[in-house]
Amino acid sequence: QVAAEPGFEAALGGALGDDLLAPLFVAGTNKLGWSEVSGDIVPTGLPGGVASLAQHVKAPAALQRRLHSIGVVSDEAHGFALWPKLAMGQRLVSRNGDLWRWDGFHRAAGATHATATRLTQRNRLTSLEAAKAAADQARATLGQALQQARNAVAEAQSDERTARQEEAAANAALGSLRTQQARLVNEAANARARLASLDGSLTRLATERAEVERGLADAQGGAGGVDLAAIEADVAAGRDGVTALRAELAEAVATLDRLAREAQERAKRLSVIEIDMKGWKTRSDATAERLADIAGRRQRAVAEREALLALPQQIAQRREKLVVEIEMGEALRREASDALVAAETSLANQDGALRQAEREVAAAREGRIRVEAELNQAIRHATEVAQRIQQRLECRPDQVRAAAEIGPDDELGSEEQLQGKFDRLSRERETLGAVNLRAETEAEEVEQQIATLEAEKNELLQAIAKLRSAIAALNRDGRERLLASFETVNGHFQELFVRLFGGGKATLELTQSDDPLAAGLEILASPPGKRLQSLTLLSGGEQALTALALIFAVFLTNPSPICVLDEVDAPLDDSNVDRFCSLLGDIAATTGTRFLVVTHHRMTMTRMDRLFGVTMAERGISQLVSVDLVRADRLMATA
Repeated sequence: QVAAEPGFEAALGGALGDDLLAPLFVAGTNKLGWSEVSGDIVPTGLPGGVASLAQHVKAPAALQRRLHSIGVVSDEAHGFALWPKLAMGQRLVSRNGDLWRWDGFHRAAGATHATATRLTQRNRLTSLEAAKAAADQARATLGQALQQARNAVAEAQSDERTARQEEAAANAALGSLRTQQARLVNEAANARARLASLDGSLTRLATERAEVERGLADAQGGAGGVDLAAIEADVAAGRDGVTALRAELAEAVATLDRLAREAQERAKRLSVIEIDMKGWKTRSDATAERLADIAGRRQRAVAEREALLALPQQIAQRREKLVVEIEMGEALRREASDALVAAETSLANQDGALRQAEREVAAAREGRIRVEAELNQAIRHATEVAQRIQQRLECRPDQVRAAAEIGPDDELGSEEQLQGKFDRLSRERETLGAVNLRAETEAEEVEQQIATLEAEKNELLQAIAKLRSAIAALNRDGRERLLASFETVNGHFQELFVRLFGGGKATLELTQSDDPLAAGLEILASPPGKRLQSLTLLSGGEQALTALALIFAVFLTNPSPICVLDEVDAPLDDSNVDRFCSLLGDIAATTGTRFLVVTHHRMTMTRMDRLFGVTMAERGISQLVSVDLVRADRLMATA
């Protein structure tokens, strides 16, 4: 019934120890246990305003009085500072397991009871069980996603079959229309030939009519013996023939116009059919790409499901291992307790020996101080004598005999003789004339300058050595970071290359040097159906896609909140633009990056969330316009 917050297991174990193993007291059932006591839980406030352990531990009411009398300090120094201020019954603990008790008892963190270990392991077991529940839920979610993916695959396959059937029907209709067009063209050619024949007949009949009219006029002006009735009958018959020919000509012209209109309509219908075929072709390609994507997602879901299925068994094995470790820890605790008793006995013996040694050291220290005082007094007296000798004789005491030209075995003589010799030597010194009184000072200054230069030289040498070691450390760290970043970028590059090309493989290699900091970079790519080769040997579109894969690989290694892309889809065809837009969507969903894309491609614009453009409604006046496609989709869905 007791649970500590993560990080406070050692504090709880150090504060209560074996008392945590006692159950709740029930009269007539057990002789040892915890019982709730009526009255104020916190009779005396904790020193320094520290928080009580009860704020970080979940426990029954019977333990509240004990927990509220235990304060939690930030570190060991804080505990030692508040230790003398503890009231009766109060304790202090640190998060590492240090214990300070009101009666003077202290236990360091290294001697923490095994109860803290069990609390830590129980918290870890709780977190593992929560992780297992989350894994089970994730497995159920992945199962649903897998079923949805299967449904999407079936739907895509159905759409593909429908599209193929419609494509076959459209091809059949196109063949029928082409046959009908050829027939209409033949009929139009026949009608034109017939019309030309009718035009010749009409011309011939007009000529005959003119000749008949001339003959009629001649006949009327000539003899009366001509049969006018027969001639008029011929003329009437000719007129009827001309009328019939004209009606047939009008019918042929109308038929020709109708055929021309039908030919134009069929030509328009053929162009519409060709556009529809292109659209179905695009849908078929998109369906194939979607099927490939769904297949990849299905494989990843199956792999993740297999990993999650193995997770409960791993957790059970880990739990059994923790139980064994708890039993081993209990045995180690007992051994450590025995060792602690022996160590305390040895410590008491060593404390007695230490006190005896401290008394002897104190006596020796007093004798040394007395001797040092006598030595200092003798040194001061010798210094004063040496100063007087230096002032009078300008030499050290050990140089007095040499200055006086007295050997070690020579007698010094009487005081009057020594004084006379001193006066003579003084007069000789004065006759030498003026001397350079600053020679020693200048020599000392030169020596100081030399010492300063030597010190600066040593400092420079040390600085150079430190600088070289720092450069070596920076190069070493740079190589490690460069290799780690290179491996990360290479992994992203290989994955993105396969996604953008729908297959193939690619890799990055360091060339020209074994040192990564001085090496060059070689990009090797193998699009689907091609061998592995350098980037410079690929086509323009393939180079653009490979460059996009490399740029986004670097971007995924260290994503930024905003990314601007300017006309990156210009050298790509429609299928590659679709893959590029899908990749942008996945990266935006994964990293939370906002992409600002400058483009003129219609497919890229249709995949964006919002469009911005500039239009010139009036000459010389530009206006910014925007379209929120996401909001438009929501409005259409609600409508």
